[in-house]
Amino acid sequence: MKILVTGGTGYIGSHTVVALQQKGYEVVIVDNLSNSQADIVDQIEKITGLRPELEVFDLANRELTADFFRRHSDVLGVIHFAAFKAVGESVEKPLYYYRNNLVSLMNILESMQENNIRNIVFSSSCTVYGQPDILPVSEKAPIKKAESPYGNTKQISEEILQDYIKVSGLHAIALRYFNPIGAHETALIGELPLGVPNNLVPFITQTAIGIRQELKVFGDDYPTPDGTPIRDYIHVMDLAQAHVVAVQRMIGQQMKQGFEVFNLGTGKGYSVLEVINAFEKVSGTKLNYKIVDRREGDVTQVWADPTFSHNELGWKAEKGLDEMVGSAWKWEQAYRSRS
Repeated sequence: MKILVTGGTGYIGSHTVVALQQKGYEVVIVDNLSNSQADIVDQIEKITGLRPELEVFDLANRELTADFFRRHSDVLGVIHFAAFKAVGESVEKPLYYYRNNLVSLMNILESMQENNIRNIVFSSSCTVYGQPDILPVSEKAPIKKAESPYGNTKQISEEILQDYIKVSGLHAIALRYFNPIGAHETALIGELPLGVPNNLVPFITQTAIGIRQELKVFGDDYPTPDGTPIRDYIHVMDLAQAHVVAVQRMIGQQMKQGFEVFNLGTGKGYSVLEVINAFEKVSGTKLNYKIVDRREGDVTQVWADPTFSHNELGWKAEKGLDEMVGSAWKWEQAYRSRS
């Protein structure tokens, strides 16, 4: 049972590879290593005792993608993570995001069709909902105009999938996740952005360990209880397990329609300051943070209604905020001690 995981050396991808291998799947990874490192496969092997195959190339290259699929036509399904993902950067470099995120998906779908590979799990995002009118957000919430080019690439990608499955016979599950944080319990893999982090928790841990001088909190004048934005944070291993469940649903032919959508979150929102306070409590470390201006592209507050995922997938997020930030801190300390 071979599964292709694109972006499999990245943060969510690497944890999903672990979860897949532990369920008996053979995994092949494609990654261009633009925001990850090849030695992640060494860490995956230490956790599972199995070494996933890694091919390094850019899926936006049509010829290389087609060649890969010809050589791996026995793949049962694809989990597509490979995409640029920073909201702020996408505002500054929109074409960079559109070209990478959309062309790679189209190349994959064409190659899947040519090689009779029918199943794809798409890494989507709660950003497709924009700033929702009703909280918590269910799958029935309207798709609003995206707040950023990154969010727009997720919306367009879902539209591409919906249009293509009508004529191709492919099956697609879009998993709209909220905010993944945390690390594997072994602290052998975790979130390791190259350069300055764009996400809150790695910036917190890098500040706590002394790599960053201070943590910037983007705005304290939002209409929320403490003035900072609210998000639904989910442990990355809970998220990884949901991808395994989605693959099993496809391979077991349990889908009820050709394109399905599921929200992946805990159903609870935490503000930026609440996450900072939880980290300080768990780590015993006081953070140096500073309130700065709002960041373009950020929504005020969003959290999931995960009821449909609970009922239809039989999946539920298990880990709480303290465990999430605690595992991220354990990972940061372990990584710095190794490097």
